[in-house]
Amino acid sequence: MGYPKALLEWRGETFLDHLIGLFDAQCSPVIAVLGARGEEIRAGVRRPATFVVNPDYRLGQITSMQCGLRAVPSEAAGVLFTLVDHPNVQPETLAALLRPSRGAMPLLRVPRFQGRRGHPVFFSRQLIPEFLALSAEEAARDVVRAHASEIEYVEVGDAGILDDVDDPAAYLRLKGTAEP
Repeated sequence: MGYPKALLEWRGETFLDHLIGLFDAQCSPVIAVLGARGEEIRAGVRRPATFVVNPDYRLGQITSMQCGLRAVPSEAAGVLFTLVDHPNVQPETLAALLRPSRGAMPLLRVPRFQGRRGHPVFFSRQLIPEFLALSAEEAARDVVRAHASEIEYVEVGDAGILDDVDDPAAYLRLKGTAEP
C-alpha cells in the first residue's frame, strides 16, 4: 500500500481505531500488535488498547499473532482475532461469534457469508499453545486446518467479513469509490 493500513481512514477514523472501538464494545482486553512503522501507527491511534510490539515482524505474520497471544490474560476463555485490513465487520458478527453455546464452546468459530469464510475468527484458549508452536514458515491456517472437523461455522449477513484491503484498488472498493 505504501502507507500503514492501520492508519487508513474508515468511517471518520483510522482502521485500527475503528477496530479497537468495535472489539472493545464486546471484548476485553483489546490487544493491538504493532510491527513495521509501529511508532508512527501508535502515534496515530486515538483509542486505548493494550499495544504490544513485535520486534520480529519481518519474519512473517504468524510472529505478530504469536506476540499478541502472549499478551492474552490467563483468565481469557478464548480469542477473537482479526487483521487490521478487515475493518468492515459489523458488531452483530462479533456478537454472533462470541454468543454462548448450548454445549461446550467450540474450539473455533468462523463467520461465513454466502458460503465464503472470513474474519474475525474466534478460537478457544485451548488452541493458543498450538498457534505459539508454529514456526515463522507456518501459518495460522495450519492450526485451523488441523481442527477442520471442530470448526463451528456461523452464518452471518455481513459481507464485510470478506473485505480484505490488500492494495489501493481494494481500499477504493471498500470506500465505494472504485470505478466499475
